[in-house]
Amino acid sequence: MTARSLWYVGGDACELRDCSVPVVGPGEVLVVATHGAVSRGTESLVLRGGVPPSEHTRMRCPFMEGDFNYPCKYGYCSVGFVAEAGKGAEPLLGRHVFCLFPHQDRYVVRMEAVHALPEGTPPSRAVLTPNLETAVNIVWDSKLSVGDRLAVVGAGVVGCLVAYVASRVADVSVLLVDVDASRSALAERLGVRFRLAEQLTAEDADRDVVVHCSGGPAGCATALSLAGDEAAVVEASWFGDKQVSLPLGEAFHSRRLKLVSSQVALRLAADPLLDVLIAPADIAFEDLPKALPEVCSAGAALCRRILYPVPELPPTPPRPNDLGQPRLARMKIALNTQA
Repeated sequence: MTARSLWYVGGDACELRDCSVPVVGPGEVLVVATHGAVSRGTESLVLRGGVPPSEHTRMRCPFMEGDFNYPCKYGYCSVGFVAEAGKGAEPLLGRHVFCLFPHQDRYVVRMEAVHALPEGTPPSRAVLTPNLETAVNIVWDSKLSVGDRLAVVGAGVVGCLVAYVASRVADVSVLLVDVDASRSALAERLGVRFRLAEQLTAEDADRDVVVHCSGGPAGCATALSLAGDEAAVVEASWFGDKQVSLPLGEAFHSRRLKLVSSQVALRLAADPLLDVLIAPADIAFEDLPKALPEVCSAGAALCRRILYPVPELPPTPPRPNDLGQPRLARMKIALNTQA
């Protein structure tokens, strides 16, 4: 069977390439991708060659092929259905699953590499899973407590998700800050306060915890200015090979501020409110090489979802009490027909 995958080839370019898909073995599953998403911050670094050599090993993701000197197959957000299951993996047959796999239309992995979507979580929204995991990690690293005053600087997908997760902690006051006034609508939908960075006042400062997600040096400075005495400032942006200047003079030491680095929860994705973080215009998989440079531009804010072509199944009348097995068999027939 043949599949297609996206490869970064250097020069701010990428392309689709054919690859072979192995036969499903015991404990393995064949996943047919239906949805994916571009991880804009990380993949923009991969696209422009901005991953520092010192981080090449740490930055490798599961199932990555090639290396950061190009070409490389990179990505970690794939949602699809299990079209074929090997011995021991039969309970996953027909289930929608999430996998940390690059942008590829079908693939075979060990059953342990996929996570079945919980009931109520649609595949179209499950593409937020990597960003949700990042947001949960950030909140954990921040040691946010009941009653804390939190500011999140940067209202992109990760920043909005941090605000969303943190607002679920009892009595936490959340302020979302950005330089783009249009992000106020997102904050309103998420139920948190919004403030333009240029309109911040003394009343907005004195925060117990500040999370920086903007990806820019100016955002770092804003985050530090919002921190109260002995506050924690969590740096959740990743700058790759860029050098960043921080204002660590003046009262930084006397205020005993803490700088905390954070790195990059399926069930959380069941909340339909999170659909506001997904851009209305999806990207067809075959158009991804052309669309990716635009998606990785600094102006992009919402999650850009990828739609994969799913093979049509031959219309066969269902049989009673078959638990869907004829349909699953037809999935396999359709896939093998296209091999």
